[in-house]
Amino acid sequence: MSGMAQRAWTTETEVPVPEPDLTPKEVIARAEALKPKVRAEAAASEERGYHSEELHQDFLNAGFYRLVQPRRFGGYECDWPTFWRAMVQISEGDPGTGWCLTLASHHAWVVGSHWAEGGQREIFGPEGDFRAPHRALPGGTARPVEGGYVVKGQWDYCSGVPYATHFMGNAIIEGSDTSGPPQMIVAVVPRGQYTMLDDWGAGRQLGMQASGSQSVRVEEAFVPEHWAGPGALNATPGPTPGTALHGNPMYLGMIYGIYHCGLVLTMVGAARAALGEFEESIRTRKTTFPPQVFRYEHPDFQRVFGVARGMTEAAENLLYRVGEVYMELCERWAETGEVFSRNDDLRLWGMAQQAGRLASEAVELIFRSASSSSAKRGQPMQRWFRDVAMYRGHLAAQYENLGAQFAKAHFGLPAQLPG
Repeated sequence: MSGMAQRAWTTETEVPVPEPDLTPKEVIARAEALKPKVRAEAAASEERGYHSEELHQDFLNAGFYRLVQPRRFGGYECDWPTFWRAMVQISEGDPGTGWCLTLASHHAWVVGSHWAEGGQREIFGPEGDFRAPHRALPGGTARPVEGGYVVKGQWDYCSGVPYATHFMGNAIIEGSDTSGPPQMIVAVVPRGQYTMLDDWGAGRQLGMQASGSQSVRVEEAFVPEHWAGPGALNATPGPTPGTALHGNPMYLGMIYGIYHCGLVLTMVGAARAALGEFEESIRTRKTTFPPQVFRYEHPDFQRVFGVARGMTEAAENLLYRVGEVYMELCERWAETGEVFSRNDDLRLWGMAQQAGRLASEAVELIFRSASSSSAKRGQPMQRWFRDVAMYRGHLAAQYENLGAQFAKAHFGLPAQLPG
């Protein structure tokens, strides 16, 4: 199923869609065509901390930022597998660039799901130009005032911020009840009212240096009440403002699986890239010790390639299946009223983690099996290995630790989970 040319859920469009007849096939083809350019600029993107202005314009022209944005407000409202297939292509060019682009883009779906109609209309604006990171860990405070909140603070790891039109950050409401978990909002702050700090890229991190994950500082910004989303986006499964406004059950906005897939797709891209590089190497280089044969003819390298290919393809297909199941659960709710539950969403998160694990392990296996020259600074294999290491350390990727919480939720026991 696709929410683009094949199936338009909403008949009302307030903001013109730039290319009304754009198809999923064309979206993915555009991403594949840009892959060599993304690869060629990867080293410069790492040094800068994010991709170039020229690539940003390419992404704008291709429509990538609008792929999961509601059609009513100028987006293409495509389904998740279509979006992820395109982003995997970009990530195969450079995982860091894929991370930056994906996390600047997929939060349009969050706003389209959980914000009230008036807030969506103003945030997407008259041209539907919206790009924003979302930092879910609270880095600031929100002081209630007439008509909204005064927000201030500093948030790190704001992936996608370099070319953002807005910033989304969780903030603790001042004066809220302190006897339980802190009450929060997701504050949407427009560009010009926040500062991007120069603290990413240029060797400051081990990997994902091109991911545009700079910190954001807000001195004091007024956020109207209708621009503030609920701090616990997954707390109340069921109808959302987006399902009523757009008529598309995709906008139930269940975030656990979707958010993690936004990270995993970059690992799938890294695995595809590493596998391609490894194949080229073993086809053209001979073994070190006699009898010297091309490496692809030797069982040691055949074994590594076969295993790594299986892991990479399994990870990629599992990624897309998570998106298909998400869409199926949304349609089930629309057709039968059966709730898309938090436990359903945790199942998707767990599936996504396994896709990320497989893709990461494929890169690690290939890196160990490639020659030592691949570990030199500036080699793409080294970059992909470093990028994988950053994903492996991400809180949301800790499948062994989180698995216990997923099980608790399944058995109806108290679980420590975000939102």
